[in-house]
Amino acid sequence: MLIIFASLIAFTIPQLLTWQAWIALLIGMLTYALSEYMIHRFLFHIKKPDNLFLLKIIKRLHYDHHVDPNNVKLLFLPLWFSLPNFTILAGVFYLITRNMDLTIAFATGVVGYFLYYEWKHFIAHKPIQPLTKLGKKIKKTHLWHHYKNENYWFGVTHTTVDKTMGTYRDHTEVEKSATARNLEKRA
Repeated sequence: MLIIFASLIAFTIPQLLTWQAWIALLIGMLTYALSEYMIHRFLFHIKKPDNLFLLKIIKRLHYDHHVDPNNVKLLFLPLWFSLPNFTILAGVFYLITRNMDLTIAFATGVVGYFLYYEWKHFIAHKPIQPLTKLGKKIKKTHLWHHYKNENYWFGVTHTTVDKTMGTYRDHTEVEKSATARNLEKRA
Protein backbone atom coordinates (compact mmCIF):
# COMPACT_ATOMS: atom_id res chain seq x y z
CA MET A 1 0.00 0.00 0.00
CA LEU A 2 2.91 2.35 0.66
CA ILE A 3 4.11 1.84 -2.92
CA ILE A 4 0.64 2.62 -4.25
CA PHE A 5 0.41 5.66 -1.97
CA ALA A 6 3.85 6.92 -3.06
CA SER A 7 2.85 6.53 -6.72
CA LEU A 8 -0.39 8.43 -6.14
CA ILE A 9 1.47 11.22 -4.31
CA ALA A 10 3.95 11.49 -7.18
CA PHE A 11 1.05 12.10 -9.59
CA THR A 12 -0.80 14.39 -7.17
CA ILE A 13 2.00 16.76 -6.10
CA PRO A 14 2.08 18.68 -9.41
CA GLN A 15 -1.69 19.16 -9.16
CA LEU A 16 -1.55 20.66 -5.66
CA LEU A 17 -1.13 24.14 -7.09
CA THR A 18 -4.89 24.10 -7.76
CA TRP A 19 -7.56 24.38 -5.11
CA GLN A 20 -9.58 21.68 -6.90
CA ALA A 21 -6.87 19.09 -6.22
CA TRP A 22 -6.85 20.02 -2.52
CA ILE A 23 -10.64 19.64 -2.39
CA ALA A 24 -10.45 16.25 -4.15
CA LEU A 25 -7.76 15.13 -1.68
CA LEU A 26 -9.91 16.24 1.25
CA ILE A 27 -13.01 14.54 -0.19
CA GLY A 28 -10.98 11.33 -0.50
CA MET A 29 -9.93 11.53 3.13
CA LEU A 30 -13.49 12.26 4.30
CA THR A 31 -14.80 9.42 2.14
CA TYR A 32 -12.51 6.91 3.86
CA ALA A 33 -13.26 8.38 7.29
CA LEU A 34 -16.98 7.84 6.69
CA SER A 35 -16.55 4.42 5.07
CA GLU A 36 -14.42 3.30 8.04
CA TYR A 37 -17.53 3.48 10.22
CA MET A 38 -20.07 2.32 7.64
CA ILE A 39 -18.12 -0.76 6.54
CA HIS A 40 -17.20 -1.67 10.11
CA ARG A 41 -20.74 -1.40 11.41
CA PHE A 42 -22.87 -2.57 8.50
CA LEU A 43 -20.61 -5.08 6.71
CA PHE A 44 -18.11 -6.40 9.24
CA HIS A 45 -20.79 -6.84 11.90
CA ILE A 46 -23.41 -8.51 9.72
CA LYS A 47 -25.37 -11.43 11.09
CA LYS A 48 -23.50 -14.71 10.56
CA PRO A 49 -24.06 -15.68 6.92
CA ASP A 50 -25.42 -19.15 6.16
CA ASN A 51 -23.30 -19.38 3.01
CA LEU A 52 -19.96 -20.98 3.95
CA PHE A 53 -17.99 -18.97 1.38
CA LEU A 54 -19.38 -15.67 2.70
CA LEU A 55 -18.78 -16.82 6.27
CA LYS A 56 -15.15 -17.59 5.43
CA ILE A 57 -14.74 -14.10 3.95
CA ILE A 58 -16.35 -12.26 6.88
CA LYS A 59 -14.39 -14.38 9.36
CA ARG A 60 -11.13 -13.25 7.73
CA LEU A 61 -12.27 -9.67 7.35
CA HIS A 62 -13.50 -9.20 10.91
CA TYR A 63 -15.02 -12.00 12.98
CA ASP A 64 -11.64 -13.63 13.65
CA HIS A 65 -10.21 -10.24 14.58
CA HIS A 66 -12.73 -10.07 17.44
CA VAL A 67 -11.75 -13.57 18.58
CA ASP A 68 -8.03 -12.71 18.56
CA PRO A 69 -7.79 -8.87 18.53
CA ASN A 70 -4.02 -8.69 18.96
CA ASN A 71 -3.10 -11.10 16.15
CA VAL A 72 -1.16 -8.99 13.64
CA LYS A 73 -2.24 -11.28 10.79
CA LEU A 74 -5.86 -10.31 11.48
CA LEU A 75 -5.20 -6.67 12.33
CA PHE A 76 -4.78 -5.24 8.83
CA LEU A 77 -7.32 -5.31 6.03
CA PRO A 78 -6.27 -7.64 3.21
CA LEU A 79 -5.34 -6.18 -0.16
CA TRP A 80 -7.96 -8.38 -1.88
CA PHE A 81 -10.58 -6.37 0.02
CA SER A 82 -9.04 -2.89 0.02
CA LEU A 83 -7.79 -2.52 -3.55
CA PRO A 84 -11.10 -3.33 -5.28
CA ASN A 85 -12.92 -0.95 -2.92
CA PHE A 86 -10.45 1.86 -3.63
CA THR A 87 -10.81 1.21 -7.35
CA ILE A 88 -14.62 1.36 -7.14
CA LEU A 89 -14.50 4.60 -5.12
CA ALA A 90 -12.07 6.16 -7.61
CA GLY A 91 -14.23 4.97 -10.52
CA VAL A 92 -17.33 6.59 -9.03
CA PHE A 93 -15.39 9.80 -8.39
CA TYR A 94 -14.14 9.78 -11.99
CA LEU A 95 -17.68 9.25 -13.32
CA ILE A 96 -18.78 12.30 -11.32
CA THR A 97 -15.86 14.59 -12.21
CA ARG A 98 -14.64 13.20 -15.56
CA ASN A 99 -11.21 14.43 -14.50
CA MET A 100 -8.32 11.99 -14.06
CA ASP A 101 -6.07 14.45 -12.18
CA LEU A 102 -8.79 15.09 -9.59
CA THR A 103 -9.55 11.37 -9.39
CA ILE A 104 -5.91 10.63 -8.61
CA ALA A 105 -5.92 13.35 -5.93
CA PHE A 106 -9.12 11.79 -4.52
CA ALA A 107 -7.52 8.32 -4.51
CA THR A 108 -4.47 9.79 -2.76
CA GLY A 109 -6.76 11.06 -0.01
CA VAL A 110 -8.53 7.70 0.28
CA VAL A 111 -5.32 5.65 0.44
CA GLY A 112 -3.58 8.17 2.70
CA TYR A 113 -6.44 8.06 5.20
CA PHE A 114 -6.53 4.26 4.90
CA LEU A 115 -2.86 4.13 5.95
CA TYR A 116 -3.66 6.46 8.85
CA TYR A 117 -6.53 4.12 9.80
CA GLU A 118 -4.24 1.07 9.70
CA TRP A 119 -1.70 2.87 11.91
CA LYS A 120 -4.34 3.92 14.47
CA HIS A 121 -5.77 0.39 14.44
CA PHE A 122 -2.29 -1.05 15.05
CA ILE A 123 -1.73 1.36 17.95
CA ALA A 124 -5.13 0.46 19.43
CA HIS A 125 -4.18 -3.22 19.64
CA LYS A 126 -0.54 -2.98 20.63
CA PRO A 127 1.10 -1.81 23.85
CA ILE A 128 1.83 1.61 22.40
CA GLN A 129 0.67 4.63 24.39
CA PRO A 130 -0.73 7.39 22.14
CA LEU A 131 0.87 10.79 22.78
CA THR A 132 -2.27 12.94 22.66
CA LYS A 133 -5.38 13.01 24.81
CA LEU A 134 -7.51 12.42 21.69
CA GLY A 135 -5.32 9.48 20.63
CA LYS A 136 -5.69 7.91 24.08
CA LYS A 137 -9.47 8.36 23.97
CA ILE A 138 -9.78 6.80 20.51
CA LYS A 139 -7.66 3.82 21.55
CA LYS A 140 -9.77 3.35 24.68
CA THR A 141 -13.07 3.46 22.78
CA HIS A 142 -11.83 0.96 20.20
CA LEU A 143 -10.81 -1.43 22.95
CA TRP A 144 -14.26 -1.04 24.55
CA HIS A 145 -15.66 -2.15 21.19
CA HIS A 146 -13.58 -5.33 21.35
CA TYR A 147 -13.70 -6.16 25.03
CA LYS A 148 -16.94 -4.65 26.34
CA ASN A 149 -19.65 -4.40 23.68
CA GLU A 150 -19.38 -4.89 19.92
CA ASN A 151 -22.50 -2.81 19.26
CA TYR A 152 -20.82 0.50 20.08
CA TRP A 153 -17.67 2.47 19.27
CA PHE A 154 -17.14 1.44 15.62
CA GLY A 155 -14.78 4.31 14.81
CA VAL A 156 -11.06 3.58 14.78
CA THR A 157 -9.66 7.00 13.85
CA HIS A 158 -12.48 9.20 15.12
CA THR A 159 -15.72 9.10 17.09
CA THR A 160 -17.66 11.62 14.99
CA VAL A 161 -19.87 9.19 13.12
CA ASP A 162 -20.42 7.09 16.27
CA LYS A 163 -21.72 10.20 18.01
CA THR A 164 -23.90 11.10 15.01
CA MET A 165 -25.33 7.58 14.60
CA GLY A 166 -25.93 6.94 18.31
CA THR A 167 -23.27 4.25 18.71
CA TYR A 168 -21.09 6.28 21.05
CA ARG A 169 -22.06 5.83 24.67
CA ASP A 170 -20.57 6.40 28.08
CA HIS A 171 -18.92 3.05 28.71
CA THR A 172 -20.21 2.96 32.30
CA GLU A 173 -23.78 2.86 30.95
CA VAL A 174 -23.16 -0.01 28.51
CA GLU A 175 -23.47 -3.62 29.61
CA LYS A 176 -20.71 -6.09 28.84
CA SER A 177 -21.71 -8.21 25.87
CA ALA A 178 -21.27 -11.98 25.91
CA THR A 179 -20.50 -11.90 22.18
CA ALA A 180 -17.97 -9.06 21.90
CA ARG A 181 -15.18 -11.61 21.44
CA ASN A 182 -17.21 -13.96 19.22
CA LEU A 183 -19.40 -12.24 16.64
CA GLU A 184 -20.54 -15.59 15.21
CA LYS A 185 -22.51 -16.33 18.36
CA ARG A 186 -24.74 -13.24 18.07
CA ALA A 187 -28.45 -13.90 17.59
